[in-house]
Amino acid sequence: MCGTILSGAAVSSQAQAQEAAQAASVAPTDNTIRSIVVNGAQRLEPTTVLSYMKLRIGQTYTQESADQALKDLFETELFKDVSIRNDQGAVIIEVVENPVINRILLEGNKRIKEDKIYPEIRLAPRQIFTRSKVRADVARIVELYKRKGRFAANVEPKMVQLDQNRVDIVFEINEGPKSKVQQINIIGNEEFSDGKLRGEMVTKQSRFYRFFSSSDTYDPDRLAFDQQKLRQFYLTEGYADFRVISAVAELTPDKRDFIITYVVEEGDRYQFGEVTVESEIRDFTAEFLTPQLPMKAGDFYNAKQVEDTVERLSETAGLFGYAFADVRPQFTRNKDTLTMDILFQVAESDRVYVERIDINGNTLTQDKVVRREFRLNEGDAFNSFQVKRSANRIKSLGFFQEDLEIEQKQGSAPDRIILEANVEEKATGELQLSAGFSSVENFILQASVRQRNFRGKGQELRASASYSSYSQSIELGFTEPYLFDRNIAVGADVFRRDLNSFNYVNSDRQTTFEQLTTGFQIRAGVPITEYLSASLRYGLSQDDVTLEPSLFFTDSNSDGIRGNSPADVCEPLLAGRYLCDALGNRTTSSIGASLIYDDRDNRIRPTRGQSIVGSVDFAGLGGSVKYLRGRLNASKHWRVLGDFIFTASAEGGYIHPLENRSTTAGDGIDDVRLTDRFFLGEPQIRGFDIRGVGPRVVRSSTIPGLDTNGNPINVIVDASSGTQTDDAIGGRAYYLGRAELEIPLGSGARELGLRPSIFVDVGAVFNVVQPLLLTDLQTQSSGTVATRDATGAVIRDATTGAIITATGPLYLSLDDTGQAVQVVDAVNASGVANPIATNFTEGFFGDSPKPRVSVGFGVNWNSPFGPFRIDIAKALLKEPGDDTKLFTFNVGTQF
Repeated sequence: MCGTILSGAAVSSQAQAQEAAQAASVAPTDNTIRSIVVNGAQRLEPTTVLSYMKLRIGQTYTQESADQALKDLFETELFKDVSIRNDQGAVIIEVVENPVINRILLEGNKRIKEDKIYPEIRLAPRQIFTRSKVRADVARIVELYKRKGRFAANVEPKMVQLDQNRVDIVFEINEGPKSKVQQINIIGNEEFSDGKLRGEMVTKQSRFYRFFSSSDTYDPDRLAFDQQKLRQFYLTEGYADFRVISAVAELTPDKRDFIITYVVEEGDRYQFGEVTVESEIRDFTAEFLTPQLPMKAGDFYNAKQVEDTVERLSETAGLFGYAFADVRPQFTRNKDTLTMDILFQVAESDRVYVERIDINGNTLTQDKVVRREFRLNEGDAFNSFQVKRSANRIKSLGFFQEDLEIEQKQGSAPDRIILEANVEEKATGELQLSAGFSSVENFILQASVRQRNFRGKGQELRASASYSSYSQSIELGFTEPYLFDRNIAVGADVFRRDLNSFNYVNSDRQTTFEQLTTGFQIRAGVPITEYLSASLRYGLSQDDVTLEPSLFFTDSNSDGIRGNSPADVCEPLLAGRYLCDALGNRTTSSIGASLIYDDRDNRIRPTRGQSIVGSVDFAGLGGSVKYLRGRLNASKHWRVLGDFIFTASAEGGYIHPLENRSTTAGDGIDDVRLTDRFFLGEPQIRGFDIRGVGPRVVRSSTIPGLDTNGNPINVIVDASSGTQTDDAIGGRAYYLGRAELEIPLGSGARELGLRPSIFVDVGAVFNVVQPLLLTDLQTQSSGTVATRDATGAVIRDATTGAIITATGPLYLSLDDTGQAVQVVDAVNASGVANPIATNFTEGFFGDSPKPRVSVGFGVNWNSPFGPFRIDIAKALLKEPGDDTKLFTFNVGTQF
């Protein structure tokens, strides 16, 4: 056998070499990781820290692997600082954890409240602090200020160290001034001036008079919108090729404001060429539609008119039941002739039927309250007009948001549609205490409880009480709009009103008579058509009209106290025949009816449509008052010149007596009582005082009169100063007209609730029997002039000195021209004189149908302390005796 034989020593040496080689393969070197230790971790476990990096025991430690580990740990954003060192294979990782946020504070914010800023901050208490999140929050806060027009705002975050590795984060905010648009430059416009184009923009140049508006605040979103506004304007003027080449906003050198520069290219102006309609819908023919188009060949091209025509054709198709009619305008531009041919293509579509009506969002209001306002039912043919009408009726309820729309969604088949009303309920219950001051009523206090959607059924329940210097009232009322779920409205009111009528002694207001009315009214209304309805009502009330006896009654027993004796009666010398005639209790039992036409888009604040109300009331179903009264009211609203709202309204009325109260011819008694007549003035016709228009008796004092003690009488007429009183006595007929234009303002003013308007008012009240004035009373003997003696208690003939006696209450001596010069106290058969002696004259004015006209402007303001209305009006046409007033206001508050 052949082979190699090794000695025992060789074998042993070989085994040792193999063991050494194996040992060398696992023995650590200076770059091999033998252990990894984490120091400094407080909240985190060391194993959690190790899981964030790729270093492991047994790996070779290199600078690259250490750098990657540092990067991995910092990317977790859990650590404020991290360091790694290698000590002969023992890797030690030192970490400093990011602190925990204790709270977040804001400093320096005044223009934007904390509740607006905190939602922009992503950091929150008990979260781990990270620099990247702080930077992101700073950027969001700065962006919030930019959206508010404050581009100079800056935010400095600061960290306040607390114990237990906690910190407070403080955002120090320097809001800076509001960035305004200092100037708007337009380059390239030749056909229209810079001022004209700036007027089309929403953004305005900063001017001192725009302190109520935010339109001069720089907003980059508004910059893009203004480019669209410019394009829309030029397209409506026929410039179909117009484009905005560039729009640049540059900060001024002081970094406070902006200068905006637009570069535009106007292009050529086009006219309409051939305009036709092509329809694939049956019964919706081109022969019928083409003549109805608003644009004609030769008119300047108007893109807005084209859009409106597309919408009108779609709505017209909707009237025929085609809810998803596709109307597409096809344009053919002829550059040689500068004309634009348009073909309106109406694609074929199926007639659509209402599959389902969905109502969402009504948590309180019952479903049927909304559903009964729909003019369409499930299964009906679709009609776009009825859908819009349904939305307007739902908004007129006042229970939901103003911008309510009824969405149209595709149903289960091409010819089915789902109508969906997504409503947002508003508060309909009102518990209100209000106080205010009025130029008419002085101090006013009101309290009311009202629920306009009682139990979610659309019922109205109300109770109110009011108190002012001249009127007090308490009223209870209930209205059920749908009786037994039928379209029949019923209601009832119970009331008690205490009214102090008044006149003016120069600028001082004086109470004349007091009218206390207690009664009730029941009413019912039914619709006749969609816009026409009728109502019936019955009312029963008792009126008690009184005068203050101590001021207006005689002193029959000469005890020095007027009204102290049953024989004391109303003294025409003090009160006037017209007031004495109004005294007493009376009961009015009346039935009335109204016919109402109303197609306004919103009954609360209409912008278009009209309303006509005709009513007639008959008093005489029992009671002591008999008359027939008719009234007619009409109003119409238009949206003009964009967002301007123009309102024209007119009303008139006439009351015809059905009883004869006059006992003798010429006694000056009107068959219609003073408290039943029409009156006109503030607030119906601005520019005139309350009851400042129409028939009135004016009493002027000339010579002081004395009472039984020889003191000047100073009750209604201030005899010592020669002032006058002015009593409006109303009329049987009146008319009133008003034209008013509500002016839209910028978004800033709208946010403040400002709604200014200019107006013209015209009206008159007239037709009353002239009351018997004191100058009409017969003298005891023609030409007699009477005087008091030194004591002022006895009336004597001025010539003979004899005491004048008579059984009548009053006598007046006249001069040669028939003018009153002195009023004489009459004495009774026993020679006891009435303690009244005042020199004055009376005149009757204002009983004329000639129009009174006023013009002016006013502002409604939903102020933070309540509604405020101010009017400044100038009377242009008036009649003798009318009382004018330039300035009126009304303000109140809620608490």
